[in-house]
Amino acid sequence: MTHSQTFEVLILGSSAATPTSTRNPTAQLLNVAERFFLIDCGEGTQIQMRRYKARFQSVNHIFISHLHGDHFLGLPGFLASMHLLGRKNELVIYGPKELEEIITIIHKHSDTYLNYPLRFVATQNQQMELLWEDDKVEVHSFPLQHRVRTTGFLFREKPLPRNIDKYKLEKLDVSFAEIHKLKKGMDATDNQGNIISNADLTFEPPAPRSYAFCSDTRFFPELAGYIQGVDMLYHESTFLDDRADRAEVTFHSTASQAARMAALAGAGQLLLGHFSARYTELDDFLKEASPYFSNVSLATEGRTVTL
Repeated sequence: MTHSQTFEVLILGSSAATPTSTRNPTAQLLNVAERFFLIDCGEGTQIQMRRYKARFQSVNHIFISHLHGDHFLGLPGFLASMHLLGRKNELVIYGPKELEEIITIIHKHSDTYLNYPLRFVATQNQQMELLWEDDKVEVHSFPLQHRVRTTGFLFREKPLPRNIDKYKLEKLDVSFAEIHKLKKGMDATDNQGNIISNADLTFEPPAPRSYAFCSDTRFFPELAGYIQGVDMLYHESTFLDDRADRAEVTFHSTASQAARMAALAGAGQLLLGHFSARYTELDDFLKEASPYFSNVSLATEGRTVTL
């Protein structure tokens, strides 16, 4: 069944610690039902947003996975540009508790005062945690295992209301005033006072979709429990198998490990990213991942992936 609301991710950066001439550090812009979430904010993120014609002021929530520079050093400039562009609405940043101190010190010593409210929500990496929700979307953090405290993020649609079969309403003589009950899953009453089953008047809505962002992490099987059944999984794949020892030492993952995680989690799709600058060609990442998980592709700059 066709979905009535947007669920897509724009890749703004796919490089690991060192950017290249063609790959920026990690950043993604997720649109779920016209709620725009910026996930990580490496250097050059605001330039990438301009390049790909993303709207700055549409972002009300920023999620920072951890405090390695390639994941947050674009944030001070992004916040300043939002100010210079006339932002007035509150902006909420979710990340390690030290991030508020870092941004506060930068603003203090640069004599920067923002025209809009800035609020910080501290994350923790001990257990899964609900960070934000409204009537359409909920966002959780979950623990990863990296050299510093790091979290992933899980974005889920909330169940959509049932679709009304207007033909059946007329055929069974049910008033349109009963629609609000039907959308809640309740039965309806026809104009003669008879109870009509909800199933006779509605269609099942599309299944809620989900997106998991697994930032820097070593491979550990327990991670699959936090993201089980996710429709699309982004997972870092800094190295190929020829650098598996390096991945272990630096608490990163290889392409094949990311694919194994997608299989363990029962994911629908896998996006690989966070590629080490030592790799100029990326086809080998697909070759090494494919034996473990077939529906895999690369999270490269400018790509928009729709669920």
